[in-house]
Formats: sequence, C-alpha cells, structure tokens
Amino acid sequence: MTPRQRLMATLRGERVDRPAVCFYELNGLDQRSDSADPWHIYADPSWAPLLELTRERTDRIVMRGVGCAGDGAMPGLERRTWVEDGSRHETVRLIAAGRVLTARSRRDRDVDTVWQTEHLLKDAEDLAAYLTLPPLSPPGNPDPQSVLKAEAAIGESGIVMIDTPDPLCQAAALFDMGTFTVLASTEPELFTRLLDRFAAALLPRTAAIARALPGRLWRIYGPEYAVAPYLHPRWFRRYVVPYDRQMIEAIHAGGGFARIHAHGRVGQVLPDIVAMGADAIDPLEPPPQGDSLLAQVRAAHPDLVLFGNLEIADIEGLEPAEFRPRIEAALHQGAAGGRPFVLMPSASPYGRRLSPRTLANYRQLVDLAVGLN
Repeated sequence: MTPRQRLMATLRGERVDRPAVCFYELNGLDQRSDSADPWHIYADPSWAPLLELTRERTDRIVMRGVGCAGDGAMPGLERRTWVEDGSRHETVRLIAAGRVLTARSRRDRDVDTVWQTEHLLKDAEDLAAYLTLPPLSPPGNPDPQSVLKAEAAIGESGIVMIDTPDPLCQAAALFDMGTFTVLASTEPELFTRLLDRFAAALLPRTAAIARALPGRLWRIYGPEYAVAPYLHPRWFRRYVVPYDRQMIEAIHAGGGFARIHAHGRVGQVLPDIVAMGADAIDPLEPPPQGDSLLAQVRAAHPDLVLFGNLEIADIEGLEPAEFRPRIEAALHQGAAGGRPFVLMPSASPYGRRLSPRTLANYRQLVDLAVGLN
C-alpha cells in the first residue's frame, strides 16, 4: 500500500498491511534543509537526516489551515511586529468599552514556538468589555489552494489534514491559564457568551470548508483546555461537546473524518468524545503525562482511530534501548486485532539542534513500525 492508501484505509477502519507511522508536525514538506530563512530552525544540518527519513519512510500527514475571504478583518485592532535582541516580538492592541486590551508575544530565533508573554484579557471586566465588540463577520468563500497545493506536492506519500481550532480554543487563548480556569469555573454564563461569539463564525466556516474540500481528515484542537487537571469533566460537556459536535457533523456531511486533539488526562471525557461522533483522537499520552492505556482504550472503543501514544520527551530523553519497549507496547496495544492505529509522537522537537539520540529514536520508531507487515 502507498502511505496515502494506508492512511485512508486506516480512517475507514479497513485492514492495512501495517500500522501507519507519522511524525506529527514533521512532514518533510514544510521543514526544508535548504531554507535561507534565519528563523527556520530545520535548515540546521543536524535536521537533514530526520527530514529525509520523514519523506522517505513515514506516512506523511501535512497540516493545513484553510483561509476564507475576509479573514483577519477586526475593526480597531492594531498590530505591531519588530525584531530585537534576536527575538521577534508582536504587540496587539484593541479598545473595547473604553478599556485598552493588550497582548504581547515573542518568538526566539532558535526555538520554533511562540511564547505568549501577555494575554489580551486579564479578568472578568476585560471579558465583559470584549463581549461588547461587534459580532465577528461571517466567513467568506473558502480558498482551497493551501490544501490542493500540498496534496499535489506529496502525491501518494501521504495526506493533507485540515487544521482548525474549536470555540474553546479561541476563547481560552485570550487568557493566561490561571485566569482561564478560574473564569471558566466561576463565570459560566459570561464564558458561554464568549464561546457563542466564536461559534457563530466558526461553525458556518467549518461547514463551508467541508463542502469545498470533501473527504479530508480534520484535526480539531482546543478540547484539551477542558481536560483534567484544568477543568472538571462537567465543563467539557458544556464548553466542548455542544460546539464540537456541530463541527463534526459538518465535517461528516462533507464525507470527512474528524480527529480530536487533546493532551493530558482524557480518560474521563473519552466517552464524551466518542459520543460527539469523533472518528479519531490524538495523541493519547501515556502516564504520567496522560492516563491513556492503549489496551483499555482499544477495548472500550474498538472502532476509534487512535493516533499516539509516544511522548516526545521520551524520544528526546531516553536511550534507544530504553525507548524500544515503549514503541513495541504502543504498536502491540494500539493495533491489536488489526484495529485502526497510527503510531505517532505527542509533538515534535522545536530546537535548532537535533541530538544524535533523538535521531536514533526516530529511526528505531520507523524500523519497528515498518517491520510489522
């Protein structure tokens, strides 16, 4: 089977020649050894062997957002970006009900992540002010080119996955984690109004994209904000289920597949995720970071497509001899009985220098997965 055939058969619950293996964000298309961009960490020579391994031996899943006409149009929002001391900074400023709301972020040159150093909303008063802003504009027509171009580039070596936040992700990201958990637990009516604000634009957007790009795999991220230890499961049922169920229904109406992304201890809410109609879940972190024992999840939900369940910290921190049993256990439990499973880490390295140990563990990961045929 080609990687594309293997992945699509896995999503449909059909038999495959071996479990698929994916490196999550690493796809060998977006990470380029020949990039001249000083912020592109993957141009460091230490990355070249892993990028070649990704292209040549994995079942590639390329994540793409889909833009719509009118995206980013928010009246009154001011944005300033500059580079200072080797870091890229951004400040966002917005006035709502007479309050000046400010957010700040920083990206360091050798680390492929953005640090939010100040969040836009600091308290319930900021949230109430934010809710006085005009409703978000309805989405315009989707532009499918980001997906179609990536599909043409990778051919049969993988698939493209449409990437989208849910309303909870858009809402929670406005606060630091402590403020979010307090407000979500103590101001449910106010917080639900915030979710409804985002859902009013996001739900029709999802439906429009699903119609324009039918039959694709989607990743919905954001539910983890309502997973333990952050919030009690009852808030998952209020802040995630009613909104994400509608997103999943729109994806299914277009013949697509919905994969829920949630780090942490998802065990208590896994039945809710299945009841929403999700086709798949990632990354199913093992203890102690998570609570997902693959054998138990597989027994309880035999038709759910499982993506996981290896920790990136183990790939980077364990010696190959220590890491090997964890790969073998994930393959044995996740793919037991030929059930749908994709071997995948919980994340990817984000530093400019890739260690020889990390590369060795990635090679071992592929060797063990590909050996099951």
